[in-house]
Parts: sequence; structure tokens; C-alpha cells
Amino acid sequence: MSTSFKGVQWAIGGKHENRRDTEGSAKVIVLKYTNQETSVTIGESVRDEDVFIIQSGCGEINDNLMELLIMINACKTASARRITAVIPCFPYARQDKKDKSRAPITAKLVANMLIVAGANHVITVDLHASQIQGFFNVPVDNLYCEPSMLKYIRTKIPNWTNAIIVSPDAGGAKRATSIADRLNLDFALIHKERKRANEVSRMVLVGDVRGKVAIVVDDMADTCGTLSMAAKTLKENGATKVYAIVAHGILSGKAIDVINNSVLEKLVVTNTIPHEDKKAICKKIDTIDISPTLAEAIRRTHNGESVSFLFSHAPE
Repeated sequence: MSTSFKGVQWAIGGKHENRRDTEGSAKVIVLKYTNQETSVTIGESVRDEDVFIIQSGCGEINDNLMELLIMINACKTASARRITAVIPCFPYARQDKKDKSRAPITAKLVANMLIVAGANHVITVDLHASQIQGFFNVPVDNLYCEPSMLKYIRTKIPNWTNAIIVSPDAGGAKRATSIADRLNLDFALIHKERKRANEVSRMVLVGDVRGKVAIVVDDMADTCGTLSMAAKTLKENGATKVYAIVAHGILSGKAIDVINNSVLEKLVVTNTIPHEDKKAICKKIDTIDISPTLAEAIRRTHNGESVSFLFSHAPE
């Protein structure tokens, strides 16, 4: 990612032991010692600069989170004027409430760590629960994939006017109904019962999908078991084709095999989490590029402009 406006330093997290020296980016060296400690060196002055540190919660999440925290703290102690953590996929977002005895609220812990490290502002995309913004004592801009999803549906899905938007669970109903309303389409809901985490025992469809293209909308695809079962349920109930559009493509475990063996036409995910290696071995995966939205949010933040435009519009 490059930039042309003055007074901004970029620090982009990524693989260890690589020197960052790209156009528009700050020089940062991240090393991992033999005892697995992470070391960060900012290679140029950030004094009184507006710093944006880009790091997504993916891959080796704990290492990447520590790298982000150390980099924020390094900029803070180097007298940066403002530090913005740009986190396309917020780590531990699913652990946002105490749903059983002695369960931790880890999303709150991550928020506390970011603030203590020195973050003055956070930009993220499609939080698992919007209330996570309340865990912070600093401004949080929670951007949405919805405008980009709408653009994809209108331009890439054939016969989308004869489609029906489907939520794979009750928790995603609000997201799915919002998309259905903006496209003037019908809405259906799948009720799922779980045996345990990441394992669905059965699904019940509420709504009529017969003869229609079913578009399943969700916030993240992890093991993809839910999406595969949802697609099978929709096909059994008469849907002609089934597409899945997801904000965060985690795609862990046997997800690729599950997708390849499913009746899904396509699994469409944004690139909040890098997935090019998985896309190479799964032809059903398609990508929505979210980088224009993040880049515009960063530009507007730096220039003191309103970011609310991006909540309902996708940048060209």
C-alpha cells in the first residue's frame, strides 16, 4: 500500500525476519529470536508523525498480535503524534462475552492491551459484535463489508434479481436483512443446533428458496462446516444455486476440502485475511478487495474528514 499525502508513516506487519522498505512505508525490521521473542526496530524517525500500523488477526495470531503491540509501543516511545492500529480482522473477536462459567472475555483483554501499548485510534472491519467498540476508551472505526458485498452481488452473480438472501444463523439475521432490503430481495433464515463448538448437528430452513439463487451471508468462515451444511439444506429445499459471501475468510483446518466437496457455486471472501495460497487450491473461492475501503478510511482519518460515508458506500 502506498500513499502520497504528507506527514504519515506506515508500518506494515507481516512475516518475521523480513525488512520492510516499500514505497510509502516506514522502514521496520521485525526479528524473532531463537527463544521466540519478537524484536521490532523502527528504521526512521516517527517523532510528531501520524502513524498507521497495519496488522490483521490471522495466521500465527498470537505472534502477530505481539508484533502489533510492540510496534505500537515502539512508536509511542519514539514520540509519534498519533498511532492508529489498522486491524482488518480483529483477533479474539468471538470471545466477546461471558457465555459460560469462568469464561474469559478475551476481546476486552485485547482492547486493553492495545490501549496500554499506546494506540490512539483503531480502524477495523466487520467486528463479530459491534459492541466490542465499547471495550475501548479510544475512537474505533468499525468499517463494513456490506457496500462491497452489494457491489459484488450486482456485478458478479448472474440472475441476482431472482435471488434470496439467507442468514446461516439467527445472529446474522440483521446483516442479511440489511443486504436483502438494499437489494429489494426476500430473506430466509437457517436455524442451527450445535453439539459443540464448530460442530452443527442439524439445520432447519425458515423461508421459501424454491427456484431461487440462494446467497448465504455471514461474518466469517472458519472450518466452513456451517456453510457446507447450509448449502446442502438450501439445495434440498429447491434452491437452484448457492453462493456464500463472507466478511472474514479464516479457512482453518479442513475448510478447503469441505468447500471443494460442498454444493456451493462460490465462496466469496474479502481479503481482510490473506488467502491467496488457499485460493490457488480451491477454484470456488473468489475475492472481494477491501483495500480501497481501508485506504480511504486512512486518508480521511489523516485529513480529519468524516468516515461515515464508507459505512454505506464502496470506494471506486
